[in-house]
Amino acid sequence: MRAEEIRELTDEEVRSRIAGLEEERFRLRFRAATETLEDPLRLRSIRKDVARMKTVLREREREAAGAVGATDEAKRLGSRPRKNRTTRTAATRMATRRAASARRTKGSRAGGAGER
Repeated sequence: MRAEEIRELTDEEVRSRIAGLEEERFRLRFRAATETLEDPLRLRSIRKDVARMKTVLREREREAAGAVGATDEAKRLGSRPRKNRTTRTAATRMATRRAASARRTKGSRAGGAGER
C-alpha cells in the first residue's frame, strides 16, 4: 500500500488495518516456522506496510501537536547535514593499528612496567 493511499484513510481505519496486518504477520511467522510458505516475501511487505502506516499516524500526531519537522527545522536554521566523521581511509586505519600495536609491545620489550 502506498503512502498516498494511506493518507486518504482515517486514523481509525489505519489503526484497524495495522491490527489486521499484525495478526496476519503473526500467523505467517507461525506457519513459516512449521512449513514452507508459498510467498515468503509477504512477511517483508506486511512489515513495511505496517511501518508506512505507523509513519503516517506519527506525522498526523506531529501536525496536530504543531511540531516542526526535522527537515523544516534544518531549512529554517540554514544548516547543512553533518558529515560522517568516522570515514577514514585504509591508510589511516593501518597507521592507527600500527601505533596501537607499537604501544602494546613497547612496554613488554623494554622491561618497563609490563615486566614481571
